[in-house]
Amino acid sequence: MKQDHIATDRDAPIFDPDTWNLTGRQVALATIARDMGQDKMHIRAEKYDRDATFPTENFRDFAQNGLLGIAIPREYGGLGADFKTYMLTAAEIGRYCGATALAFNMHVCSCLWSGVLLDTLDYDTGQKQEHARKRAVHYARILEHGKIYAQPFSEGGAAAAGKKAFATTALRTGGGWVVNGRKIFASLSGHADFYGALCTELDAPDARMHRANTMYLAIPADADGVDVEGAWDPLGMRGTVSRTLIFRDVFVPDSAQLMPRGIYFQAARRWPHMFMTLTPAYVGLAQAAYDFTVRYLRGEMPGTPPVKRRMYATKQIAVAQMRVMLEQTMALWFQAISEARPNPSQDSLLRAWAAQYTVMENANELARTAIRTCGGQSMLRSLHLERIYRDSRCGSLMLPWTAELCLDMLGRGTLYRPGETDD
Repeated sequence: MKQDHIATDRDAPIFDPDTWNLTGRQVALATIARDMGQDKMHIRAEKYDRDATFPTENFRDFAQNGLLGIAIPREYGGLGADFKTYMLTAAEIGRYCGATALAFNMHVCSCLWSGVLLDTLDYDTGQKQEHARKRAVHYARILEHGKIYAQPFSEGGAAAAGKKAFATTALRTGGGWVVNGRKIFASLSGHADFYGALCTELDAPDARMHRANTMYLAIPADADGVDVEGAWDPLGMRGTVSRTLIFRDVFVPDSAQLMPRGIYFQAARRWPHMFMTLTPAYVGLAQAAYDFTVRYLRGEMPGTPPVKRRMYATKQIAVAQMRVMLEQTMALWFQAISEARPNPSQDSLLRAWAAQYTVMENANELARTAIRTCGGQSMLRSLHLERIYRDSRCGSLMLPWTAELCLDMLGRGTLYRPGETDD
């Protein structure tokens, strides 16, 4: 993790390449993200937050430096990042703008889930060949035209937590589907070019709804029947612009599939680490809160007088406690993302839930401690710590693995073996 003993012009990596045994690919992509973050994203972040506007300029830069295609396989022209490489890169983005990192994740998942994740699963050869043709169309839109994909997920019910079928439906019709439904907290709404919507496939309007029939469809933002409704004025993560998305009798053709029919349900069951992709934004925010505190106490924070406060014992103890919490958070998270693979062991899955909970809770605890330690000046909006605090508070609330659900799954997963009941 970043060392702050000597002020430098360039930020050191969150995860030191030698200490954490990173690959050359991981180092290279994380460096691109960190350089962009330090040179551009952190300067723009205040405006996106103040006005609750989408980070359009950041996404243009992602298109130019290749990060828009970070998880697109190399054979399609992308950067070919695997799960862990993407997670490490996204953490560097979150360090400079949490909202950009979260919005970026919603785009990347459309490529990650349809790419490297699916390529590790076993399914019909014919489906694989068909999927290869269809995803080539989606990937070309991103790489050649800079198109942005979103991933509307939540609906206000239990579907996003994996407890029931999605209420948004895709009625099978000639050559495609007719989609109807409503997605809330739909990040990038009004700014994405395509919405990768999870919905339940129906063969008839009155058919029973099953989770196993979940479809993952790319719906054009300009299609007839697509609307964005409501205002967006939240506590934090304001730049995600997560307004309500409405689908009213929207037709999409067969080519709109981001995953073959019936495969999403298999992926969600066999690749549970796929739901950890929200965490990098908060790993970055945790590092940013620590960075701010060290620089502030050393008198090195831009925008504040060069007054050192490091000589006070209370400040030293607080920073030590923050360092311990940061080390614990990073170590657990790094181990969890290193274990991500299909069909993880029960122990690995428990660790993933523990890591998710720890990152989301500790990021805000670190920001809270930073404000208390740095004092009144740190609450000024002219600095960025108060934004880190507000953004980091949102993590524990995010489906499908909220803090409460992680604790529930951890408790049951520890006390019950698969298939066990008390009946």
